[in-house]
Amino acid sequence: MAGPRVIIIGAGVVGAALADEISARGWTNVTVVDQGPLPATGGSSSHAPGLVFQTNPSKTMTEMARYTVEKLCSLDVDGEPCFLQVGGLEVATSPERVKELQRRHGWLTSWGIESRLLSTEECVAQHPLVNPDKVLAGLHVPTDGLAKAVLAVEAQIRRATERGVRFLARHEVLDVRRADGEVTGVLTDQGEIPADIVVCCAGIWGPKIARMAGMNLPLTPLAHQLAWTGPVPALAGQTQEAVRPILRHQDADLYYRDRFDALGIGYYGHRPMPVSADDILSVGESEDMPSVLKFTEEDFEAAWSETQSLLPATKDAKVEEGINGLFSFTTDGLPLLGESPDLKGFWVAEAVWVTHSAGVGRAMAEWLVDGHCSSFDLHECDVNRFEPHQLSPEYVLARDCQNFVEVYDILHPLQPSGDPRPIRTSPFHTRQQELGAFFLEANGWERPQWYEANAGLVEGRCIPTPNDWAARYWSPIVGAEAQVTRETVAMYDMTALKRLEVSGPGAAAFLERLCTGKVAKSVGSVTYTLLLDHDGGIRSDITVARLAPDRFQVGANGNLDLDWFTRHLPADGTVQVRDITPGTCCVGLWGPRAREVLQPLTDADFSATGLKYFRARSAYIGSVPVTAMRLSYVGELGWELYTTADLGQKLWDTLWGAAEPLGGIVAGRGAFNSLRLEKGYRSFGTDMTYEHDPYEAGVGFAVKLDKDDFIGKAALERRRADVRRKLTCLTIEDPRAVVMGKEPVFNGDRAVGYVTSAAYGYTIGKGVAYAWLPVELAAPGTVVHIGYFDQSIEAVVAEEPLFDPAMSRLRG
Repeated sequence: MAGPRVIIIGAGVVGAALADEISARGWTNVTVVDQGPLPATGGSSSHAPGLVFQTNPSKTMTEMARYTVEKLCSLDVDGEPCFLQVGGLEVATSPERVKELQRRHGWLTSWGIESRLLSTEECVAQHPLVNPDKVLAGLHVPTDGLAKAVLAVEAQIRRATERGVRFLARHEVLDVRRADGEVTGVLTDQGEIPADIVVCCAGIWGPKIARMAGMNLPLTPLAHQLAWTGPVPALAGQTQEAVRPILRHQDADLYYRDRFDALGIGYYGHRPMPVSADDILSVGESEDMPSVLKFTEEDFEAAWSETQSLLPATKDAKVEEGINGLFSFTTDGLPLLGESPDLKGFWVAEAVWVTHSAGVGRAMAEWLVDGHCSSFDLHECDVNRFEPHQLSPEYVLARDCQNFVEVYDILHPLQPSGDPRPIRTSPFHTRQQELGAFFLEANGWERPQWYEANAGLVEGRCIPTPNDWAARYWSPIVGAEAQVTRETVAMYDMTALKRLEVSGPGAAAFLERLCTGKVAKSVGSVTYTLLLDHDGGIRSDITVARLAPDRFQVGANGNLDLDWFTRHLPADGTVQVRDITPGTCCVGLWGPRAREVLQPLTDADFSATGLKYFRARSAYIGSVPVTAMRLSYVGELGWELYTTADLGQKLWDTLWGAAEPLGGIVAGRGAFNSLRLEKGYRSFGTDMTYEHDPYEAGVGFAVKLDKDDFIGKAALERRRADVRRKLTCLTIEDPRAVVMGKEPVFNGDRAVGYVTSAAYGYTIGKGVAYAWLPVELAAPGTVVHIGYFDQSIEAVVAEEPLFDPAMSRLRG
């Protein structure tokens, strides 16, 4: 037996996949325990309908689904295949859904999955049961299909067993054992099993198991209706289990699959039916299987009526059986992967459906064995991504139920989440309401997108109206705010950005070890730098301000940065890290007249030489003590001004009282995004992620290879010489052709990349889009096309930055 002692809790599609993948990488000292029989353990895998649609707005989720398809296609059990690759068909019955299918086709093209948009007649040719009078268009993915979940479990169990993995059926986990902050094993009803690593793949029981390890898992099991018809006369004589594509009718929250001469019907249109993980019966207590609840016929009535409309042949059949099957839902619809922040060695791989199961198995195996995942970018799946309020029972239940309701809805990229809201408000919130702020949400923060008080600024300006999709959650006021920022001065609420304090006698050495740049500089220095993983991939871009010899303030991107810092703290206690965001706030004061606003309010010297670019100092603004950092994410002269939350409103009022007479305004996130793209500033998580290195992403200037060793340095030295793709600036002449991100980019008829973020540049008078492209197409002047719904939009590779390349405005 090789490798550490590993226990995997749960032998469903995820646990079996992980056992197979991790043993294939040489770790064979692995035990898989499950309370149920094998291979049908009684969890969600045992009743899953098996539909695998790879289409997803997330590149990571699509790639995990693609790997699942590829792997399951290669597996069989005694000659019986684990995957029936019949293809997938989504149909549109409304004009809005037709546009949505075009957008989804764009995602698939961006992520490298073959797909085709179909006419009504082509939809009928693919699935003859659909009603041509109802269907307007379709999206066909030939590699989609049906996963035989229980067979897939059995096939992967067999492979792992051959390598030495031990599977223990009917072993119910009663407790997770620990000592000195590390996991030591699990206690089952059959005895205790020691372990160095425990991975919870318990599915709908995940919150219960995680709680044994002191971990709060934001997951809710919800019942989802699945019904089976009796024989459909039109299908009489069908001897193969499935011959037609799996079918989605998302306008009515329905999906369908063949089962010989009958059909399976899945339905998301009913009321949410959440169940506590503690209330799910054990295998021994349930009549059928614990994950199957009694079918509620009254909830299915609308589904059956709509089915008969879409598939008229079902009028000659009846619903003969049905279940309310439990599946896992999360607050953002993404899996929960990673290690507990509090118990070393306790990992989770939860909220994973069959569609992504093998991909998650591979990701987790790489993460455990290699210390990082090389196949997939996992930043949006990391279980430690959540803010504290996002783990509250009220929040988790409300958002999980909302995600169930919205699972097939057409969702705009800027569409804010629903209740509970508002949750987090800055000290400026009341003032923003008075100025007519239109709020969107970011990590619970209410963040102004624009201010109705600025409506009068629109008159006389050239602010083109974008296309209908881009015009949602938009106002011409956005353009006016962007232009006025460049003309005079604007105040931006930057409170929502995560702020960490790193302190202690070892703080400087600690940050030097984690950062690509030199941060142990003079007090008052501010450094833009990167955090890398061990493979050289970008984990985050941050600013580090040295405020005292042993105290630094870090401008971070989210909770994963806090988690990364915490995991790397030295054991000797010489460094402390804390999140200071809730107790502080920030105003960005930016524009050519920013100094005219600020200098009369303080005795401190804010001249060009008194506080240079990328320097910080303490000062009083009126009666408010602030930490001022001369930074600007919009490419204009100005400062980030930080103070405590209790003094935030006073700071706002002081600045506003000085700015307004000079023609200053308050401005929102819409203007901010436009301005930062004109300046070429990257956004982590959108423009660059774990899968990209600094040289590809255009932030190689933040890497100092001549400094002492830092995490990722060795890998980066290898990657530096092999840059094959680049994050590239594109401009678009057509003012209505504003794209939103994730659209495919074409060179001729060949898809060569995808858009990351985009906006209209109100200063340069062009659309701006950043996109990942092959190096050979990243030369300025290269013409490419962006696939946007059913349009092909011409774009040109441009030199960056588009605005103020000499940096004269920032340094003035």
